Amino acid sequence: MEERVYQSWQGSNKFLFHGRLIFGPDVRSLLVTLFLLIGPAVIFCVFVARDLLDRFSNNGGIAIMVVMVVYTAYILVLLLLTSGRDPGIIPRNAHPPEPEEDAEDWTPRRPARTKDVIVNGVAVKIKYCDTCMLYRPPRCSHCSICNNCVERFDHHCPWVGQCIGQRNYRFFFMFVSSATLMCVYVFAMCALEIKFVMDDHQSSAWKAMRKSPASIALMAYTFVALWFVGGLTLFHLYLIGTNQTTYENFRYRYDNKVNPYNLGVVDNFREIFFSKIAPSKNHFRGKVTKESSGQGQGVRQQMAVTPTATSLKSAGSDLEGGVKPAWPERVALPTSNSGGEVSSDDPGRVSNGGDIGLDIKNGTFSRAPPAPAPAVAGSSALHPRRSSWGRKSGSWEITPDIMALAAGVGGRDEEGRANGAASNPQTTTNR
Repeated sequence: MEERVYQSWQGSNKFLFHGRLIFGPDVRSLLVTLFLLIGPAVIFCVFVARDLLDRFSNNGGIAIMVVMVVYTAYILVLLLLTSGRDPGIIPRNAHPPEPEEDAEDWTPRRPARTKDVIVNGVAVKIKYCDTCMLYRPPRCSHCSICNNCVERFDHHCPWVGQCIGQRNYRFFFMFVSSATLMCVYVFAMCALEIKFVMDDHQSSAWKAMRKSPASIALMAYTFVALWFVGGLTLFHLYLIGTNQTTYENFRYRYDNKVNPYNLGVVDNFREIFFSKIAPSKNHFRGKVTKESSGQGQGVRQQMAVTPTATSLKSAGSDLEGGVKPAWPERVALPTSNSGGEVSSDDPGRVSNGGDIGLDIKNGTFSRAPPAPAPAVAGSSALHPRRSSWGRKSGSWEITPDIMALAAGVGGRDEEGRANGAASNPQTTTNR
């Protein structure tokens, strides 16, 4: 069975019904919201609306209960449309965008952190997302909870367990405003029930409250909830009228700046409530198309290795493969004499890479310390001095192949010096 997109999704979202519904990682908080909606509605229908059935003629009491049931179902549908749909997630790129290269310096570079785009004649900066490997469109932001870039990102709402973005902001506002009207409706009906109880028993409001505790509990609950959902409704009415998002309002503050997205109050409301919702850019139930296995790794490897000089190519270095360069068998390089000046009198010296100022380690090249002085005649060619020759010291080391070369050259040098000493006994000392 082939893998589906929702099964290999890299974000933190949760899917239900085989990718038909998408939620945030905190979808369990949605159960709390359902309890806060359905619980008061059931209490109202059982204790308040049922008592009001006989207090109105022409089936007025039945209408009160029907309105409550239908309106609760309508709010639950809005909650599902808000929390169970794609809020406007932008699909991730498989590879980062092509970096801009200089004509003279062909070294690969990482993408620029920001770019400037023009929105309604105003320059707006867009940022590069390292996680999604793309430049975010204007008004897009990366949600740290869902781990996705969302178009027209407003905020992540824990009460609905989903990001609020371009494709579900309309339903979110309708959900919040409808919950506000529901609180007003329940509070008014409960107050009416207490008024009927006061008239029936000719008692004070306090005694009537004691005879209808459900009404008092619902009035207290809706009064507190009204401050929350009512204030949220007024705040988002202001945001819609000025064409802002919650994220932009708290972070950018367009009070002293020009808002490039503001089209006027009427057009702003028309854009939110009467414009066509863009289709989702993700086909969660589609089949996964697998790319070549080494494509992504090759890009990372190419960007990680950087040549340092053209002279390395002549030495046979394999930069892309990351292996150590193979040096010639015998290389005549200048040595350092006692005065510290460079001469080329010793043709038998083998280079360890330090003579040209390079450190060879793990396939990379960097500045290395100067090579140690040659050995005194008669001493071992492998260990001329008790120095860092042949062992790690700092950031450089001598590879076994170079040690073998040095051993071979040292043996030939000792044989030549022995023959020379037999004909002309003279001791040479290198300092």
